[in-house]
Amino acid sequence: MTTSNAALRKWVDSVAALTKPAKIHWCDGSEAEYLSLIEEMQKSGDLLALNQKTYPNCYLHRSSPSDVARVEHLTFVCSTDRDDAGPNNNWMAPDQAHVKMDELFAGAMQGRTLYVIPYCMGPIDSPYSRCGVEITDSAYVAANMKLMTRMGKAALARIEREGTFVRGLHSTGDLNPERRFIMHFPEELLIQSIGSGYGGNALLGKKCHALRIASWQARQEGWLAEHMLLVEIENPAGERFYIAAAFPSACGKTNLAMLIPPESMAGWKVRTLGDDIAWLHLDDEGQLRAINPEAGYFGVVPGTGPTTNRNAYEMIRHNTIFTNVAITADKEPWWEGKGDGKPAIDWQGRPYDAKNGPAAHPNSRFTVSAQQGSSYSPLADDPRGVPISAIVFGGRRRELAPLVYQAKNWRHGVLMGAGVASETTAAATGAVGVTRRDPMAMKPFCGYNFGDYWKHWLSFEKRAKKLPAVFHVNWFRQDDSRHFLWPGFGDNLRVIQWITERCAGKIGARETAIGFLPNSADIDSRGVDLKPGALDALLKVDAGQWRTEMASVEKYLKKFGERLPAELLEEHRRVVKDLG
Repeated sequence: MTTSNAALRKWVDSVAALTKPAKIHWCDGSEAEYLSLIEEMQKSGDLLALNQKTYPNCYLHRSSPSDVARVEHLTFVCSTDRDDAGPNNNWMAPDQAHVKMDELFAGAMQGRTLYVIPYCMGPIDSPYSRCGVEITDSAYVAANMKLMTRMGKAALARIEREGTFVRGLHSTGDLNPERRFIMHFPEELLIQSIGSGYGGNALLGKKCHALRIASWQARQEGWLAEHMLLVEIENPAGERFYIAAAFPSACGKTNLAMLIPPESMAGWKVRTLGDDIAWLHLDDEGQLRAINPEAGYFGVVPGTGPTTNRNAYEMIRHNTIFTNVAITADKEPWWEGKGDGKPAIDWQGRPYDAKNGPAAHPNSRFTVSAQQGSSYSPLADDPRGVPISAIVFGGRRRELAPLVYQAKNWRHGVLMGAGVASETTAAATGAVGVTRRDPMAMKPFCGYNFGDYWKHWLSFEKRAKKLPAVFHVNWFRQDDSRHFLWPGFGDNLRVIQWITERCAGKIGARETAIGFLPNSADIDSRGVDLKPGALDALLKVDAGQWRTEMASVEKYLKKFGERLPAELLEEHRRVVKDLG
């Protein structure tokens, strides 16, 4: 397979001349090709076949112990103007970055196969989708891109029709952390990644394209590329609501996207459109609509069990690539929170010993086609996308943030999103449990200056005919003994119910300085094991704590200097004034 697109052919030839692979393979996206990649990786030792009776077509990949998460300190946005990248990104001058990366890529693919992977982010026929091509020397990447994107001949045909595509160049290199860089050149629609085989750094269609480069594209073209799940909620009356929700990594996006209603909420239905990324466009009627640009899941495994996320748990029992999980004596995958089995071999291939830490890496992953999920919505393949009813922000906060509250208007909602903070998890390198600002859950992923990004968000107030309501949730509030006040998981639908009823104008709320909050009686708590006074505590607004929080938000916002929209600062002053 080759291409009629001259620019693509020229780029592939130039990369081959630089990296010197043993051979070149153009990926067609077929099932036969996928099986061939799986077989190849088993022979090389890059994949271990798991128990094929209990986990058919499931395999384990172990990455280097130094290569298990995103490396934000080695991730750069290489815009011509440093201020365009903003203080939220590491910046390197494009000329300097190109010289550095050319040196690292020189001869990097010797003895390896160069895979050319054409892919489409979003339904092939959607006007909201965008295409890319990843060049890599990793069969693991090629196989995962098959599961994660619409990859192959159909994507290449669209590229040949449109003539434009995002270029992504990746090599595992020698996996030396000192020679590991992920570079984004937004003005060139180019990504270069070397020295890592970890999915977030190597599957370039995911965070690199679908968020960092796409967010830049979105600003230029008038849409939004967001770190958001997409879920369809249907109430017993048959009314449907479409929610886009932004949470930092490992804070429950996948669980919410695949939520199973509790028994006491019979008649409610939840369907999954996406668990991680959403692209939001205004249609011809001024309605904000969204697609999921991905076709699969690259989810965190630990904590996934039959009681926490049964949909995901069952989905990954076949046709799944696991990364950095443990295995049992009979070669079944194992991870903390699975609920059955015992680890025999840990994620590094060593006999399991609790003294060495968790059996599965805390950021171990599964890659699986979205269509395998029992909650999968066919609308995920609708080229028109879905109309967004509500946007929800959230984070992991032990205190301060109530269970749920609603922004007073769009401008307030943008401030709410800009002020999102969460305690860090194992999805990124560095300390765990540290509270950091993560605006719109986009801190590691926004490909340009946050000041410009917030201005772009604010612009929708004038451009849209009807904007979705904006909310904030916090499933992680704790009491003084560090016990969670809210059960979470399926019971989160009780909070979502209140959100949908607010969207439909069916229920009131009490107004506070930080937004509209439910009355305790308006959260359906039937059948929920809550401690006495827990619901009141979950909905409490401590003005003193919030004054401290808003001072911290102001300090963070002012880091963006002249790029900070004046409207956002005005909205912040209004909230502070209302707090007294």
